[in-house]
Amino acid sequence: LCILSSQDACVVAKTYDAKAAGIKTGMPVWEAKRLLPQATYLPADFRYYGLLSEKMFTILRRYSPDIEIYSIDEGFLDLNGLRLLWRKGYREIACDIRRTVRQEVGATVSVGVSVSRTLAKMASEYNKPNGVTMVPGRMIDLFLERRSLSDICGIGRNRLALLNKFNIRTPVDFVQASPQLIQRLLGKAGTDLWHELRGESVIGLELNPTLPKSMARTASMGAVTGERSIILSHLTRHVSRLATDLVLKELLAQRFTLFLKLKDYRNVTTRIDVGYPTNNYFRISHAVKDHFHALYQAGVAYRACGVVAEHITRASSATPDLFGVMQRDARQASLFKTMDAINRRYGDGTLHIAGAHRSSSEKVRFMYPMICAG
Repeated sequence: LCILSSQDACVVAKTYDAKAAGIKTGMPVWEAKRLLPQATYLPADFRYYGLLSEKMFTILRRYSPDIEIYSIDEGFLDLNGLRLLWRKGYREIACDIRRTVRQEVGATVSVGVSVSRTLAKMASEYNKPNGVTMVPGRMIDLFLERRSLSDICGIGRNRLALLNKFNIRTPVDFVQASPQLIQRLLGKAGTDLWHELRGESVIGLELNPTLPKSMARTASMGAVTGERSIILSHLTRHVSRLATDLVLKELLAQRFTLFLKLKDYRNVTTRIDVGYPTNNYFRISHAVKDHFHALYQAGVAYRACGVVAEHITRASSATPDLFGVMQRDARQASLFKTMDAINRRYGDGTLHIAGAHRSSSEKVRFMYPMICAG
C-alpha cells in the first residue's frame, strides 16, 4: 500500500489496493490514515514526476509526430498511416510503446487503440496496469457491452443521473438513443460522444496546447519561521524554478503574484507588474525581492511562500519593446537551459542560483540523462 500526499496534506495518487479500500484523490491525509493506517504515505515530488513525464512523451513522439499531451501522464497519438512506416500492426506498435516506456522510464503504462479518441481512452482504462487493449470497429458493440456508463470520459455524476432518468443506463443504451435526445440532454458535447462511441471520430487531437492562465511555484518552508533571510532563500528558489519553466516552455509573463502564508494559514499577497512580458530570472527576482521587503513584517511567523506567473504569452509571438530590453532578457535563456540540462543529467540541485534554499532532503534521483536530443 502506497499513497502520495501533497503539501496541502491531500491524497494526489494511490495504489490500486489503496483505491479499493476507499482512498480517493483529494481526500485529506488524516481521513485516509483513518481508513488505512498501515499504508505508506509519501510526500509528492512534482519535479520528479515532471522529469518522468517529459521522458515518456519524448518516447511517444518517436512513434508519431501528432501527439496531444492530455495530462502529465496521459496522451493521445494519431497512428493513421504509420503502420507502413513501422512495418508493424497497431497492436505491435502499442506493445512496443508499452515495453519502451517500461525499459527507459521504469514505469508501467496502459495503451488503448481504437477508431476514435473516446474509445481509445476507454480502451486504455480497460486493462490496467501495463496492458494493451484493441477496439477495432467491428468490436465496438462487444466492448461497450463490457463497460458502464460512468466509464465514458465526460459522463460525470450529474450527467449520469440525468441520463438514467431517461432510461439510458449503459453505453449501449447511449449509442442506441436518438441523437436528438442526446442533443437535448447533453448538448453538442453529448452528440460528439454519441458519434465517437459509434466509431465516428469527431473529436480531434489538440496538437498545440493552450496557454496556461498561470504558473505557480510554491511550497511550505518545512517549519514556521520569521527569519527574513530564510524566507527570501525559499523565494529565490521558487523564482529560479519558475523562470526555468518559462524558458523551457518558451513562455513569457507580464504579471507576478508574490504570496506569504502566515502561521495561522492566512495569505498576504502583492501583485507585481514588470511592464512587459519576460522570463528573465534576474528581472523577476529583483522585482520579487523589492515587493517582498514591502510585504514582509518583522516579528510575524510564516509557514509557506510562493510566486505565481500570470498574463502568459508565447515568446515567439511577443512584440519586442522599443528599447531592446526584451531582446537582452532573452539572452539569459540559454544559461537556464544549460543549467536545466545539467540538473537533469546529474540530479536536481546540482547547479542552483546562489542564495536559493536547498532542502536537506534533496538527493540525486538520476545518474543518467533523462532527455537525449539527437
